Amino acid sequence: MPLLLECARVRGPEYLTQMWHFMCDALIKAIGTEPESDVLSEIMHSFAKCIEVMGDGCLNNEHFEELGGILKGKLEEHFKNQELRQVKRQDEDYDEQVEESLQDEDDSDVYILTKVSDILHSIFSSYKEKCPHRPWPDRQWGLCIFDDIVEHCSPASFKYAEYFLRPMLESVCDNSPEVRQAAAYGVGVMAQFGGDGYRPFCPEALPLLVRVIQSPDAKTKENVNATENCISAVGKIMKFKPDCINVEEVLPHWLSWLPLHEDKEEAVHTFNYLCDLLESNNPVVLGPNNSNLPRILGIIADGEIHEAIKHEDPCIKRLANVVRQVQWLHTEALEKLLEQFLVVIMLQGSFEAMHEKMTLDGSSLLEETQHSEAIPVFLNEEKAHDGGKLGTNTSMLQAYD
Repeated sequence: MPLLLECARVRGPEYLTQMWHFMCDALIKAIGTEPESDVLSEIMHSFAKCIEVMGDGCLNNEHFEELGGILKGKLEEHFKNQELRQVKRQDEDYDEQVEESLQDEDDSDVYILTKVSDILHSIFSSYKEKCPHRPWPDRQWGLCIFDDIVEHCSPASFKYAEYFLRPMLESVCDNSPEVRQAAAYGVGVMAQFGGDGYRPFCPEALPLLVRVIQSPDAKTKENVNATENCISAVGKIMKFKPDCINVEEVLPHWLSWLPLHEDKEEAVHTFNYLCDLLESNNPVVLGPNNSNLPRILGIIADGEIHEAIKHEDPCIKRLANVVRQVQWLHTEALEKLLEQFLVVIMLQGSFEAMHEKMTLDGSSLLEETQHSEAIPVFLNEEKAHDGGKLGTNTSMLQAYD
């Protein structure tokens, strides 16, 4: 196909464009429907070379939308097949012969994945700086594809970073909330899975994420999912790349942005990180003389009320432990916390809903706190009898007073 296009050049640009239009739709359709991997890989390779021949402007909005869906589907199919192969390796009939067959399947899938990369490479090479100015659905699907590559290919994805990393960072503050969400999610997986190659880009991403989070309309209906992905990304940078930024400086701000409850997947990541900090007795999170505990209880209550975390998720037990550990406080301190806690709930207009959920739902957070057998982590019995202080080191927090 690309050789035919090269030959068609001698007939002039109009003839060349007509031939390409005749080819393009058929090639994209074949990429989405061809069942044989050997044939599919050749079609994808040919399509990538055709884009290089035709250059900028060879694909319209409809092409980008259709091609984006197909390539994303190829990536999802690859990851699903990987999971299925892992399941087969646990089967009782698994042996060397089965492994050989599974390895052949994996090689075939990986080869198709390289052809996906070839197509993306040809698009980015041909469109260069014009890619960020494509309509927002085009940019969103492009970012989603690279989000998946970073998440599932881990450090090996960095060899493609020159094609997507700069557009990803620039898209964090894009006018489209859908693009912002895809970019912020990419920054999060970059911190979590990306490896050392992505380390220098984490501090560069931080102020961009903060700009989105602190914008006046950050929590409106159309923007909240993008904002919550930004908050989660900040948490992932602190958790997985803590040496890249000043965690102690960022933590108070991050805590003030919680809770998350619209994006359930990111809410789980965020609550788990909050539990990490509490279980490690982090003085910045706890505050002087544990003054932040009412705020933390309010965050947990909000997550329970909005069902931000499924009750079967292990995180719910960790949160239950946090609530249970507060019960070990000195009586006077506990009464003060409960008083402030109820004010927070009533201000949220959620007291009745929470009361009903905690008394009627057999799998609720309250039940977890009543039946939890875990030993408190950030509060031991000795401290409970000595004024109920969760931590005495407040020097880290005082630096920000």
